[in-house]
Amino acid sequence: MMRRVVRQSKFRHVFGQAVRNDQCYDDIRVSRVTWDSSFCAVNPKFVAIIIEASGGGAFLVLPLHKTGRIDKAYPTVCGHTAPVLDIDWCPHNDLVIASGSEDCTVMVWQVPENGLENPISEPVVVLEGHSKRVGIVSWHPTARNVLLSAGCDNQILIWNVGSGQAMISLEDMHPDVIFSVSWSRNGSLLCTACKDKKVRVIDPRKRKIVAEKDKAHEGARPMRAIFLADGNIFTTGFSRMSERQLALWKSGNMDEPICVQEMDSSNGVLLPFYDPDTNIVYLCGKGDSSIRYFEITDEAPFVHYLNTFSTKEPQRGMGYMPKRGLDVNKCEIARFYKLHERKCEPIIMTVPRKSDLFQDDLYPDTASPDPALEAEEWFAGKNGGPILISLRDGYVSTKSRDLKVVKTNVLESKPATKAESIPTVQKHAPPQSSVVSGSCVFLVTIAVEKGLLPVSLCQNGTAVVKVLLNITSRSFLFLIETIKESDGSAHTI
Repeated sequence: MMRRVVRQSKFRHVFGQAVRNDQCYDDIRVSRVTWDSSFCAVNPKFVAIIIEASGGGAFLVLPLHKTGRIDKAYPTVCGHTAPVLDIDWCPHNDLVIASGSEDCTVMVWQVPENGLENPISEPVVVLEGHSKRVGIVSWHPTARNVLLSAGCDNQILIWNVGSGQAMISLEDMHPDVIFSVSWSRNGSLLCTACKDKKVRVIDPRKRKIVAEKDKAHEGARPMRAIFLADGNIFTTGFSRMSERQLALWKSGNMDEPICVQEMDSSNGVLLPFYDPDTNIVYLCGKGDSSIRYFEITDEAPFVHYLNTFSTKEPQRGMGYMPKRGLDVNKCEIARFYKLHERKCEPIIMTVPRKSDLFQDDLYPDTASPDPALEAEEWFAGKNGGPILISLRDGYVSTKSRDLKVVKTNVLESKPATKAESIPTVQKHAPPQSSVVSGSCVFLVTIAVEKGLLPVSLCQNGTAVVKVLLNITSRSFLFLIETIKESDGSAHTI
């Protein structure tokens, strides 16, 4: 009789443990919005949680040590006019967080070093470009101030947050709602899962689809797709019989999967969280009460089941701590922040070891918060892998620099050769009783005639209306001065 050989793995005995009640965050009204995002984002300083808010959208930002009952009057980040759908901490600045909302905007916020003392309603920058709700925000892993957003208008925008501009727009690639977007390890490619059942690999700077797979999972329910460190793609979805599946694909050739595994027949969407250092994928199902984890290797069956952590309460969402926020002295290899209906519960994943020494095999060098590239370098075509640091002495946070946004003035745009359809300006401008608004219309018309505003702006009625509505008295005076300087004469209004 042959004895079954057990596969050797240092992660075979990983076990999960929920913290004590006094270390949880209690009395939090977790958002009830129907959207399949994780509703929670964590970094080594703060945990952010999307909450129910009347008259708009808001999220909590709590210092990690502020456990226990959270006062109902605790200040929130509350600048959105509709529910917040997704949040993401900047990997290069632990005080900066981005949020996407049903109000069609993306906002970037800077949190005070010691947390919120008063509500924040003024973001550092508002990024406007989507025509429908924004359900996904994701920072570039290695380039500073590069942010991706995906909306229900089926387009992906990539922003230079430092200038507040959308530099890349991918609008004709997805015919339906985008379920997930994932950056590759060095941020040169994107991987998307769409409602049309296709998984696409996209080169965003060349604006082309590198590879795609139709019916990666045949079920109608939402899929998820993430890049792995070796460039392969890991997906979760549903079979035709509505059984939950996971699959592994080569990004260069997606004709056939490397492997497919069926899991169970629950209907919650599986959210994958990936650790590139240990090659472990954690699967958290929305509405499930368990976290399953798998190790991905080069040996068949390639995706190896390790274990399941189960509790009694179902999860509404999940936050995942970056590696530099873990306690290496306790052999902690992952930490989750599980959202219940009224609380957030940290769950610690540990590899049992007898020695108190630093475990090199559990903690290879990990991504540091230092960006490898500036935004301008990445948009110009340069690539850079993450800068790695050792966790041997634990991660010591350095002071984060302030996020500065320098917006370009529309008047500095290249002058147009000839103005066309000037009546459009007056036709689309909203009727306003104030003298200043009427004067603005007149001044914008003059600015167009003199080539001080680009033609494309004036042919698009919406854009002109936005200019008129957002124009301030300072910009108004600047327009007059600019027109004076252009020909030495002032126009009477």
